Amino acid sequence: MWKTLWRRWTIDKPALLGDWLWDVFVVQLAAFLDRLTLRRIIAFLPVIVLGLAYYHSIPIPPELMLVGDILAYIDIFSVLLLVGILSRVTTILFVLKQATARIGRLANCIMTAARRLDDRHRREGGVRVPKRLPRRSSNKDSDSPPIVIGAAWA
Repeated sequence: MWKTLWRRWTIDKPALLGDWLWDVFVVQLAAFLDRLTLRRIIAFLPVIVLGLAYYHSIPIPPELMLVGDILAYIDIFSVLLLVGILSRVTTILFVLKQATARIGRLANCIMTAARRLDDRHRREGGVRVPKRLPRRSSNKDSDSPPIVIGAAWA
């Protein structure tokens, strides 16, 4: 009787659920272990310490209870450190961008000045400069009113 009972509960019943047991205990467990990272393990440590503290089989000092808080602060500190590094990188890239723009403007100014110093393209001697209009002589002694078209002076 014990042999049949043992056989039924160790071989027959698990064989009925074989595919389901294989999926749960092998496939899903392997997938969970693949996704498990050191950060998740560290995040789960305070839960284990808290469980041990409430179980009271081993007295746990308060310092050990604060280990979880310290680990959480390390996580926050690492995020702040990464943000600080990224902001410095963006600042350095901004300065480099400005420096390259200034070097480009300097090269452009140098090229323009070099073109001005080029003496191969002189003006031709036969080109005349247009004559300027004669200026009115400023005679302060005349009392004649200025001539304006379309306006009458009294």
